Amino acid sequence: MIVIPAIDIFENKVVRLKEGDFNRVSYYSQSPEQQAAIYEENGFNYLHMVDLSGSKTGNISVLEIIRKIKSSTKLTLEFGGGIRSQKNVEDLLSSGVDKVIIGSLSVNNKSEFENIIKTYGADKIIVAADVKDEMIAVKGWTEKTSLTVYDHIDYCRSLGVDCFLCTDISKDGLLLGTNISLYKNILSKYTDLKLIASGGIKDLDDVKNVLNINAFGVVVGRAIYENKIDLKELAKIGK
Repeated sequence: MIVIPAIDIFENKVVRLKEGDFNRVSYYSQSPEQQAAIYEENGFNYLHMVDLSGSKTGNISVLEIIRKIKSSTKLTLEFGGGIRSQKNVEDLLSSGVDKVIIGSLSVNNKSEFENIIKTYGADKIIVAADVKDEMIAVKGWTEKTSLTVYDHIDYCRSLGVDCFLCTDISKDGLLLGTNISLYKNILSKYTDLKLIASGGIKDLDDVKNVLNINAFGVVVGRAIYENKIDLKELAKIGK
């Protein structure tokens, strides 16, 4: 299992939201570039990066930050937030992003999403399956759809996508534990799925619980910034 520390960016600062609520934001002192360097120094190989402003507005605002992180570290970077077009994907890949995380677009503009898959290949794409009560949410988690997570996975898999970042919105940023039952349900239905669990991780035991259900990866955010998890111990789990 890969362990992927997170950097969420809002107004060019490292932040965390509670349940995706922009009125419940915590700011942290390190710059995104400094935080990425800390992760690499502690033995991580991957970085999960989100442009929260982009998620809300549809305009990616952090391309220069991406370039700085890629030029100063060897981290494999997965990025999401504000991806609404093929041009966005082109800009991100040319800036150094290794995997592009697509959420709302895969629901609201399937023709554009399918063109992206055809142009760049499914291996460059991670689909963000953001859920509340097993229903997909879009537009920075501000809109709940009538689409179940399972129907959405079926659709994306039909296009060749095999990697999904699944976040339970009701858990995210609260340090109350992750939704293991949701991930178990998904993996019982799709045994070969590359599932990256996200949302609610509060300590190393939560990370180990995700490991024990054979998930492909886990994203850890607020627990790191609130010093609930030792970075070196966390990095060891992912090796």
